[in-house]
Amino acid sequence: MDIGSLIGLIAGIVFVIVSILINGNWEFASVAAFGDAPSVMIVIGGAFASVFIGQPLPRFIAAMKATKFVFMPPNYDHAEAITRIITLSNLARREGVLALEESAQNMDDPFLQKGIMLIVDGADPELVRSVLETEMTFVENRHNDIKAVWEMIASFAPAWGMVGTMVALVLMMGSLTDIDALAANMALAMITTFYGALMANFLAGPFARKLSVYNAEEMLLKEVLIEGMLSIQNGENPRIIEEKLKAFLAPSLRASGDGGGDGGGES
Repeated sequence: MDIGSLIGLIAGIVFVIVSILINGNWEFASVAAFGDAPSVMIVIGGAFASVFIGQPLPRFIAAMKATKFVFMPPNYDHAEAITRIITLSNLARREGVLALEESAQNMDDPFLQKGIMLIVDGADPELVRSVLETEMTFVENRHNDIKAVWEMIASFAPAWGMVGTMVALVLMMGSLTDIDALAANMALAMITTFYGALMANFLAGPFARKLSVYNAEEMLLKEVLIEGMLSIQNGENPRIIEEKLKAFLAPSLRASGDGGGDGGGES
């Protein structure tokens, strides 16, 4: 569970509700006034409709499924990956590269398994790098396609909020003599804009950003694995390989060897 995402979600909801209560003299009726089904339909329905037009349906479905990663992130342990590379390097140094084949059969990482099998099969180092980097590129492209759906929702939600506002203003012009209808349409005009801004800046935009962070972590992990596997193929000393790969970790993590989920960038 990503505690940060959970805290952010809860904190955002609490801050919005409390601010409404403060301005509404702590009457819960003021919070209920912000619940408006037509506004929800216009903003959420409109934003999703725009995505359906602009993106293939399978990509939209994949983006909805990817929501789980915002709260249940994948574990990209860069230090653990370095440890695995060093273990494989020591094995290759003692028994030869062909000895890696048995280890590769038991690997749970398809990317690492593919690279090791290419090395065992005697592929040229440039071919190994080319194959693995090509896979990296297409994995990142798929991630970017999913992120683009959330960015599109963040882009269109405020616009649909404005559409709802204009709809409400048109209705207001037709009900100037009906005070009750005038007040209801005025509320609709404001609430749809509120919902659009909230959906874009509280949900869709942050979701896209969090997915982008995890994509960067996965790409970094794959870069570590590629460099490590090519170093094994070149017969480099395991200690040299370790120092080379530790350069990918933040300085605070190099000594401890604890990569956690944070392998990117300097601290």
